[in-house]
Amino acid sequence: MLVLLILHLVAALLAPLFVRWWGPRACFALALAPTAAFGWALAHTATVRHGGAVVETYPWIGQLGLDLVFRLGTLSWLMTLLVGAVGALVLVYCARYFSPGSIGLARFATVLVAFAGAMLCVVLADDLLLLYVGWELTTVFSYLLIGHSTERRSSRWAAAQALTVTTMGGLAMLVGFILLGEHAGTYRWSEIAARPLDGGGHLVAAVLLILIGALSKSAVLPFSSWLPVAMAAPTPVSAYLHAAAMVKAGVYLIGLLAPALATVGPWRPVVLVAGLATMIVGGWAALRQTDLKLLLAYGTVSQLGLLVVLTGTGTPDAALAGVAMLLAHALFKAALFLVVGVIDHGAGTRDLRELSGLRHGATPLVVVAVLAAASMAGVPPLVGFVAKEAVFAAYLDRPVVLAGLVAGTVLTVAYSARFLWGAFADRPDVAPARLGHVAAPLLAPPALLAAAGLAGGPLAGGLDVVLRPYAELFGTVHAHLALWPGPTPALGLSALVLVGGGVLFALRGPLAPALARLRAPVGGNAGYEWVIHRFDRFAVEVTGATQRGSLPQYLGTILVVLVLLPGGAMLAARPWQDRPVAWDNPLQLVVAVVLAVAAVLAVGTRRRLTAMLLVGVTGYGSAMMFVLHGAPDLALTQFLVETATIAIFVLVLRRLPERFSARPFRRSRWLRRGIGVAVGVVAAGLALVAAGARRAPTISDAFPALAVSEGHGRNVVNVTLVDIRAWDTMGEMAVLVVAATGVASLIFQRSRTGPRPRRQERGTRAQRPDRPVWLRGGARLHERRRSIVLEVITRLIFHTVVLFSLFLLFSGHNAPGGGFSGGLVASLALVVRYLAGGRWELAESAPVGAGTVLGAGLAVSVGTGAVALLAGGSALQSAKISLYLPAIGDFYVVTSLFFDVGVYLVVVGLMLDILRSLGAEVDRHIEAAAPGAGGPAVERGEVR
Repeated sequence: MLVLLILHLVAALLAPLFVRWWGPRACFALALAPTAAFGWALAHTATVRHGGAVVETYPWIGQLGLDLVFRLGTLSWLMTLLVGAVGALVLVYCARYFSPGSIGLARFATVLVAFAGAMLCVVLADDLLLLYVGWELTTVFSYLLIGHSTERRSSRWAAAQALTVTTMGGLAMLVGFILLGEHAGTYRWSEIAARPLDGGGHLVAAVLLILIGALSKSAVLPFSSWLPVAMAAPTPVSAYLHAAAMVKAGVYLIGLLAPALATVGPWRPVVLVAGLATMIVGGWAALRQTDLKLLLAYGTVSQLGLLVVLTGTGTPDAALAGVAMLLAHALFKAALFLVVGVIDHGAGTRDLRELSGLRHGATPLVVVAVLAAASMAGVPPLVGFVAKEAVFAAYLDRPVVLAGLVAGTVLTVAYSARFLWGAFADRPDVAPARLGHVAAPLLAPPALLAAAGLAGGPLAGGLDVVLRPYAELFGTVHAHLALWPGPTPALGLSALVLVGGGVLFALRGPLAPALARLRAPVGGNAGYEWVIHRFDRFAVEVTGATQRGSLPQYLGTILVVLVLLPGGAMLAARPWQDRPVAWDNPLQLVVAVVLAVAAVLAVGTRRRLTAMLLVGVTGYGSAMMFVLHGAPDLALTQFLVETATIAIFVLVLRRLPERFSARPFRRSRWLRRGIGVAVGVVAAGLALVAAGARRAPTISDAFPALAVSEGHGRNVVNVTLVDIRAWDTMGEMAVLVVAATGVASLIFQRSRTGPRPRRQERGTRAQRPDRPVWLRGGARLHERRRSIVLEVITRLIFHTVVLFSLFLLFSGHNAPGGGFSGGLVASLALVVRYLAGGRWELAESAPVGAGTVLGAGLAVSVGTGAVALLAGGSALQSAKISLYLPAIGDFYVVTSLFFDVGVYLVVVGLMLDILRSLGAEVDRHIEAAAPGAGGPAVERGEVR
């Protein structure tokens, strides 16, 4: 089964190339993918006929218990046949429906094949989460297919409406899946169905949420409005998505879950009421349509309601009737949509008020349409009649439901006759139209579907045998699928329905005023538009009330909500365990007091620089806490991070006002202090509660032993970063690269690349003075900005600091340090060079692009993981390599060191980008705003 999904993926990827080579004829080759699915399912008919199942399992995420599990049972076998057969025929139809110059044909073919693959994932998945993945993929692909004609507003609106309704339903369904999976202890549906489910609020909520997703996907009230609007899509899309595939996903899900969930409280009332209402309302709406495609669309809505009733009732006879009607509906409705496509393609219109005389000269098409419409109306000997007989027989003991089904079926007969009359009847007041020659690729697909519907009636006994195992999941099956069931009450009801539908169609003229008056006070589409516009208006009002452009207001709102909601819940629950220990060492109290005082003063200060220094005190105080707790590695990292942060703050503050505000705002300062104290108390309380709520042993208890045995290092912090949790570090490195790119893009006003600074500086007297200089860049600074002492100290310590950073890098596996700490130390060395000699000295010390350093670091780390895979291990798996050197002796190297080198380079690259953005580039901005104030003019492109 996985091979089938991969085949569809490959076909979708190759579709643009095929279309470029062969044009619309590429659809013939693409049809092979769904054909393979049809053939594969057909080959497993014998297994399904005896009630067996085909199961495939592929390991995926073992730690989470997630596997790719596929299962082919009776219901999924039937859906696979329909998805494959109708998909192949629709692609063959597209080969002639689209002209060689059609815009977007490559995209259309790609998405249609991808949709077929996603639908296969839905019907074959045995894991509910995997089913949801396929479910949402069908939503996205249907959005693209419905909105194929991007230049038309109606197509864009229809696609957005379908996406919104089905996505919201899908999200509700996901929550239901999670509740059901957690309630049952597994997400494999075959295992859930095999064990008894205890009732309860969780199960009832799960059932309701899952039904919301299923009903929204199958356009059942109150979610029906999106399907008729989706007729803006090309006709092949309507034939596949809205007749045989996508809208059947909800019906399939209900049929899949019904054997286990049909007895849960709200299940039957919801599916019966919603299904019957949809059947009657949709059928009545179909009688009012003048567009043939819309007539079929509302007819589809009506019969989806019927299918929901049949598959959701949860009785054996109803289940057998449901799968029979599922097959019949796919055959006749897909055929009728394709017939409408031929009419629209040839006559240029679908409006039945403008069509007349099409039956002349188009006998094969008329025959196909009559067979398909007769099957929809339930006329013998077609498969639609067999399914309708089974429907009536299954509900003879439920008179209320049976009455609703009879009324809905009368409407079905009436709009089936209306379709044939509107498409092919002669009208004296309308100019006759001719279709001309209908190409074989346009006629063959609907003809095959209609022929299958005709053959299904005489072969009803065979269908009964192969579909019965699904119905037996509900219990003993008493009904049978048969072309001639004998003189039964169901047969009498069928005759009554045909007569009633014929009379209703014959009285279409006198009933026209009633049809026009009997409509919902608010149409489904109008209701959807009203809801969407209300949401848009609400969003505008909320945005206007909250987004005032004040960062203190935003932050204050967030913090107040934190205090009120989690803090209030904590006080209400009082989840206190043991009395906490105030301190382990009296020095901790001293540091805590310093931290608290600095924090309170920082909130109330009016000067930005003072606030920055006080915040730095809190950072250094946190580092001292790490020292007192015996965590030197964390303390070292905190010291370095805080120092680098202060340097960055200093660079930023140059472009900000000296004070936060020109006014005193004494009340607001006390308010800020109060919020800060409250947040600190709540955060501390939450930390204590979280620490005391742990019941299971923490996984980090095993890290020290793993660091030595698997990571071959004694520094558990560093080994955790580069080995045990290397994937987390990889993600953080990616975030750093994105952050560096974002900072630079906000600051730079010109290209960050260009000629190397040294190439332009050669031969320039200003940069190569006659007398010696401590720092080459220092000679370019204005004398009021130069500090000879700082230049001398920088010249003396720079290389030592860089060597120390390398020492931290290479020693970090067994001692405090590592790539992150080493990178920060090297970055601070660059900061000192910049502060001493300006942007010219920064260019001298690092004559390489920051992006190059960042990319190299990420490439080294990723390459380390790739090498592990090539060596036969898992990604980012480290290994110990023993070496010997004569002068040194025996020693070993751990491959995670190379990963740490990548971390080192990424940190250096990030700081280099920040220095060139917030430092060198801001210097240029300052000089451009005040020429002559900062030093000599700088040639364009001199420093990156």
